[in-house]
Amino acid sequence: MWFGIFCNPGGSVNKLELNNYGLEGTLHGFSFSSFPNLSYASLSGNNLFDSIPSQIRYLSKLIYLDLSSNKLSGKIPPEICLLTDLEVLSLGDNHLNGSILEEIGHLKSLSKLYLCSNSLDGFIPISLSNLSNLEYLHLYNNELSGFIPPEIGNLSNLVELIIDSNILTGLIPPTFGNLKRLTSLLLFNNSLSGPIPSELGNLGSLVELSLQTNHLNGSIPPSLGDLGNLTLLYLNFNNLSGTIPEELGNLKRIQNLELSGNQLHGSVPNSFVNLRNLNVLHLCENQLSGKIPQGIGDFMDLTKLQIGTNQFTGFLPQNICLSGSLQKFSASNNHFTGRVPKSLKNCSSLTRVRLEGNQLTGDISDDFGVYPTLNYIDLSYNRFSGKISSNWGRCPKLGALKIGGNNITGSISLEIGKLTQVHVLDLSENHIVGAIPKEIGKLTSLEQLMLNGNQFSGAIPSELGSFTNLEYLDLSSNRLKNSIPSNFGNLSKLNYLNLSHNNFSQTLPVSLMSLFQITEMDLSFNSLNGEIPSEICKMQSLEKLNLSNNYFSGFIPTAFEKMRALLYIDISYNDFQGPIPGSKAFLDAPIEALQGNKGLCGNVTGLEHCNNSSKESHKVVFLTVFPIMGALLGLFAFFQVFIAFQRKKDPESEQSDMHKVEFLSITTVDGRTVYQEIMKETEGFDDLYCIGKGGCGSVYKAKLPSGVILAVKKLHPAHDGRKGFQKEFINEIRALTEIRHRNIVKLYGFCSHPQHPFLVYEYFERGSLAKILENEDSAELLDWNKRLNIVKGVAYALSYMHHDCVQPIIHRDISSRNILLDSQYDAHVSDFGTAKLLKLDTSNWSSLAGTYGYVAPELAYTMKVTEKCDVYSFGVLALEILMGKHPGDFICSLSSPSAMKNIKLKDVLDRRLPFPQLLVEDELLNTVVKLVIKCLDFQPQSRPTMNFISNVLRAQIALS
Repeated sequence: MWFGIFCNPGGSVNKLELNNYGLEGTLHGFSFSSFPNLSYASLSGNNLFDSIPSQIRYLSKLIYLDLSSNKLSGKIPPEICLLTDLEVLSLGDNHLNGSILEEIGHLKSLSKLYLCSNSLDGFIPISLSNLSNLEYLHLYNNELSGFIPPEIGNLSNLVELIIDSNILTGLIPPTFGNLKRLTSLLLFNNSLSGPIPSELGNLGSLVELSLQTNHLNGSIPPSLGDLGNLTLLYLNFNNLSGTIPEELGNLKRIQNLELSGNQLHGSVPNSFVNLRNLNVLHLCENQLSGKIPQGIGDFMDLTKLQIGTNQFTGFLPQNICLSGSLQKFSASNNHFTGRVPKSLKNCSSLTRVRLEGNQLTGDISDDFGVYPTLNYIDLSYNRFSGKISSNWGRCPKLGALKIGGNNITGSISLEIGKLTQVHVLDLSENHIVGAIPKEIGKLTSLEQLMLNGNQFSGAIPSELGSFTNLEYLDLSSNRLKNSIPSNFGNLSKLNYLNLSHNNFSQTLPVSLMSLFQITEMDLSFNSLNGEIPSEICKMQSLEKLNLSNNYFSGFIPTAFEKMRALLYIDISYNDFQGPIPGSKAFLDAPIEALQGNKGLCGNVTGLEHCNNSSKESHKVVFLTVFPIMGALLGLFAFFQVFIAFQRKKDPESEQSDMHKVEFLSITTVDGRTVYQEIMKETEGFDDLYCIGKGGCGSVYKAKLPSGVILAVKKLHPAHDGRKGFQKEFINEIRALTEIRHRNIVKLYGFCSHPQHPFLVYEYFERGSLAKILENEDSAELLDWNKRLNIVKGVAYALSYMHHDCVQPIIHRDISSRNILLDSQYDAHVSDFGTAKLLKLDTSNWSSLAGTYGYVAPELAYTMKVTEKCDVYSFGVLALEILMGKHPGDFICSLSSPSAMKNIKLKDVLDRRLPFPQLLVEDELLNTVVKLVIKCLDFQPQSRPTMNFISNVLRAQIALS
């Protein structure tokens, strides 16, 4: 005997047991015919790849075959169906595709069939009903579609039927009620519809019943209360209606009961107090009302209770954590009154608590204790009073503390500085007094700080300028004074700053202009004075700026004209004078945003026209020329742009014409040198260096001797001669050179040449989003937070193009292949080969452009391309990001308004990732999906603008 290899008494190998041996390679070199007596072969957990050879038919005595957890691909060979002695066939957790063979029904001896976690598609074959000895059938995590054959209900020996996470439709067969030996019935994450068959109540042996995340409707059958052995019942995220049957209180062994995300109404049955073995009870996101039976709090093993987003009234269960086991408790957005249960104060097992949006009362300093494992608590918008207890500082793992919208008084305890793990601190809309303690600067992990709407006084401690991770800061509506700390310029990740309605004085710190990522800043209703620093143009991401009701004076810097992202400005009630800048934000501003200044002028309704005298003209020229010169110097220091024109196309003249090429070099690197290096490093654009091809050209990877890696797009020659090509090419260049945005691929340079014109772009190692989503391993690394960030980044880029460029630009070809990801998985929109400047006062009729599957439907009957075409393509792309594949079939299902109302999150979430329960609880994903579906409206005028979309995403993702 060798390790893992066994022989019969005659010396013939009859058993191979080589699980997790590190075997690597294919099975095509295996001599199947040399093992005529092999009855047991287990090779799971290795690194076998390629297809299963047809020669497997020679193992005619095989009883047990396990090839699971490898990397086998291709279709299941029909020859396997010739192994009629097989009792166990396990091919799960591979990369097999194709359909399940109808001939598999010939394996009459089969008792266990595991085909799970592959890419199998097609229907579940009816022939499976011939396998009368079958006990275990696992088909989960594939792409199986169609109806579940009712004949499966004839498999009377079946113990486990697990076919979740497919694309199955139709009804749950009532014949399943015949499977009396069944212990596990898992059908979740499909598209099953219709009612839950009452016949399932006949399955007396059933231990697990999981039907969540489907389209099931109707009421919950009372017969489910007859399942006396049931420990797990998941019916959440369906369209179930009606009341919760009293009979469910008979499930004495139930441990996990989840009914969330339906349309259930009425009260929680009093019989639920009998469910004393419950570990998890989820009833959130329904329309339940009435009082919670107090006996629910007596459950000794309860670890998770979620009853949020209903219409419950009365008190919270008083003994909710009497056993000391409760970990997650959510009762948010109801109508609960009274005090927090005393049992919560000493509930040291808590990790997450959500009580926001009720009418709870009591002294917050007395009702809560010290929680060693608590990482999230939200008590916002209740009627709590008292002071902020020092106990919160003794919760070492607390990551989010939200107490906004209550009646909290007193000052902040110095113990707050011990919350070193906290990343969200919301004490807003209370009556807190005193100074902001400098100890708050010790919260080095802080990302969001909301202290607005209190009575804080004194100066802002300089320690607040040390938050390197801070993204959201709101200190508005307090009594803070003195100057804005100069070290606020160190808050490099800040995107929202609100210091309005305070008593800040002195001038605006120039260092504040270093907040490159800030998108909204409100300094209104203070006593700030002096002039606006011209360095404000550094804030290239700023979209909203409110400086109203201060004492600012002098001329408004023309540097505002460089701020392409700025959409909203309010400078009313200051002492500004002179012309307003010619930027979109000022020219589109209502008079209310400019009034209250003594000497403003400009081409805006309600303002006087500026005096065009020589003196004033010189002043304007002086203010505008110098910023333009500064911009040009910046370009000379930053970009390399080289243009090469050649008059002849024949190879013989190419070398001589190179001496006539005129290069425009705007860098210390000679343009001719860069051109020659690119040609050398790509070997004259050899296919070996090609990393992508599209309608406009091919993209090559070029690594220069300096180590810099570039993406070079070699454009296809024009079909209408050089003149026509040049016109199209130059139009693209003009659009590209005006774009400066963190979510848009940078253009480094260009070369116009009759045989190899090309553009030089920033290179991104991770490549296109499409490639990442198509690859199983890389797609699993693209978690939900990364995917939401990609959606947000693309929205920002398109909003910038549509609304912030001097001449709005339509991309016209948004698709997953045109979204590139950097090392941090941030999105960068690429390929403007089909982009065209849109002049709103002229027609925009053009040839049909775009990628099939992303093109707006109106382009089928009109050739007019508008921004709303990009919005539609964005909607398709966003769904693809969430689903992990192109959403063509899903979009077709949105044809009727009724269908859109019944959208469930499971329809738009990639099953390769774990279900994002926390994001669902925070309603973030619901909001994003609803917004994306609006982008797919058949009527272009009904789609939102990209500006609206980006603002909603910014608010939702930042505050979730």
